[in-house]
Amino acid sequence: MNRLLDGYRRFRAETWPQERARFEELAARGQSPHTMVIACSDSRVDPAVIFGAGPGELFVVRNVANLVPPWQPDSAYHGTSAALEFGVRVLQVSNLMVMGHAMCGGVTALLRGAPPEARDFVPNWMRIAIPARDKVLACTPAEAAQEACELEAVRLSLANLMTFPWVTEAVAEGRLVLHGAHFGVATGRLMLLGDSGDFAPA
Repeated sequence: MNRLLDGYRRFRAETWPQERARFEELAARGQSPHTMVIACSDSRVDPAVIFGAGPGELFVVRNVANLVPPWQPDSAYHGTSAALEFGVRVLQVSNLMVMGHAMCGGVTALLRGAPPEARDFVPNWMRIAIPARDKVLACTPAEAAQEACELEAVRLSLANLMTFPWVTEAVAEGRLVLHGAHFGVATGRLMLLGDSGDFAPA
């Protein structure tokens, strides 16, 4: 906790004076981010750091393995879907990116089983990506399965986004563009999903 408080004090002393006007404008006018990013909760993959984004630029939701569940309006708890609804329908972002990353622990759990300490919620959440896992294991050597599944999970989440009627409508009307990405933690390189369905360096 002391480290966090030290960081806060540096923020107040160094960053706040430079960004104060921006924060005051955001407080007065509200947020209007241009892009929503669905990223992993992994502490090594911070969208604001990777994209050099300042306050108010990105609307970010982070969960294990950056997954988007299919549209399922019921009485259960749907944190990612609620964030999507707010980002797309209320904030009306014009870009929506699903960003996976290398060495994803959620994907490892999907391929090899969750660790004993993470079996209350992680396995059930990762069931969303079973179609991605099955597709990869059917045609990919075991040594390449991790990265292949990370990429396929991004494709699956993009497909699941299109099950949300208001996402489909916004895309069809040209108000929203979907993007897929994969970040290399060790390399710092970003791969983008192209129209061909393949990932290529940004």
